[in-house]
Amino acid sequence: MKKKIFSCLMAGIFAASILTGCGSGSSDAGTDTSTADTAASSQTAETAATTVTAEETDDSAELTPTQQIIQQAEGMTLDELAAKAIEESNGATFYGVGNSSRGKTALPLFVAYLQTIDPSYNMDFDWQQPKNNKIFDQLSADSAKSTGTFAMTLIQDGNQIQSKMVETGILDTFIPKEWADANGTTADAYEGFLPLQTLNKVFMFNNTGSKTFDNCWDFVAEGEHPLFMDIDSEVVGKNFLTMLTKPEYAAYLKDAYDQLSDDEKAYLDPVIEEEQQDASDFGLDENGAYALAWIRLWVENYNAQTDDGPICETLTSASATDQSGLLVYSKLRSIEESAETSVNNITVAAYQDGYEGIGGYGYCHYLFVTDNSPLPWTACAFISYLTTTKDGFSAWGKDMGGYSSNPEVMEETEAEYNHKEGGFVDGVDTYPAKDDRGYEWWTTDGKLVLEDPQYCADSDWTIGSWIEGLTKWSPEAATE
Repeated sequence: MKKKIFSCLMAGIFAASILTGCGSGSSDAGTDTSTADTAASSQTAETAATTVTAEETDDSAELTPTQQIIQQAEGMTLDELAAKAIEESNGATFYGVGNSSRGKTALPLFVAYLQTIDPSYNMDFDWQQPKNNKIFDQLSADSAKSTGTFAMTLIQDGNQIQSKMVETGILDTFIPKEWADANGTTADAYEGFLPLQTLNKVFMFNNTGSKTFDNCWDFVAEGEHPLFMDIDSEVVGKNFLTMLTKPEYAAYLKDAYDQLSDDEKAYLDPVIEEEQQDASDFGLDENGAYALAWIRLWVENYNAQTDDGPICETLTSASATDQSGLLVYSKLRSIEESAETSVNNITVAAYQDGYEGIGGYGYCHYLFVTDNSPLPWTACAFISYLTTTKDGFSAWGKDMGGYSSNPEVMEETEAEYNHKEGGFVDGVDTYPAKDDRGYEWWTTDGKLVLEDPQYCADSDWTIGSWIEGLTKWSPEAATE
């Protein structure tokens, strides 16, 4: 693909200029100002730039048929894509597969949109949601066909997407023009996958007792067994733990550790010291041992669950005194108030004044066209509809805790649903835990740990394997 070739060549240009007159091996070494070296560097850049032009000219010949369609589609508006979709799929059946069942809700809205352009248009559809992480097996099996069954997918777990789906050529990224415009970029300039939305899993605790959790280290303190969807049930949980070792998030953990009392540190310090060697072996920075210690204590003590729904039901129960957990924020929407169960029985940890450290984890639902898609134009149009219109995103946008990757759609969604006052009843803030503070707050003040697919994939054989080794120690044993 053109973007990959261009990136590699530019890296070569950068490396050549560094090697010409660098004073050290680091990328921020000082510049050599000798005339000869500067001239040599300029000549190298000019030669490489010429190569880029030649490579870009020839690159379209290397694209698969679906990638060629995507290349055309990335320069088209939604309405232009809709015309292509109508021509391609009128009378056909569209098959989609995803980690979210709401694709089934969005598809009839998409058909209705196309019918505003051509009232005679009709398309049947089927949306599948494989359980237990089987979506990767299903897509892999479908990729063996010359023409697949599935036109597109909505999929999570950046690590496996990178290694099993993208690097193998099973899935292709399509960047809608209007989505790129809204994000101040272009399809050629944008790097990464196309996210439909970011969802957050946040730390919560039952507040019917006297225990408080005002620091992220409180969830791994002595005797704590927070409820958590086991990483065997949902692998994004492993990605969360891996991401804690990235310098910016390890720094959050270290800063939060510094706020603890001496008694609290006394329990943690031996574990942190034991993880110094692992941190060095993994090439982590000076805060790496704090991240590994938090991960180890979490994995060795969490109370494994198979779904976030039951976790939410447990924590909001009056009888779950002093229990805590990490779960999808939007699950609070499904709680039915009763004498035993109430959203007011829980506290969102990061919403407390003075809370220290990470508030939770943010991961994405990504959208892809299958490389052997039977309806690639329709897939592109559907993806554009989901990411560039409020109606397209409405299947997900109606709930708190899920934020459109399109800032314009995010703003329109909030204007319609007013999630920031999600706990208000008749003008009174009755359930403050449901007052969603929004993506901007969660990714700044809330210190949400955001999934980076490339970092997770690059770390899988080291940190990922280490985490899997920890899970061989049964978390359930901690509660027996």
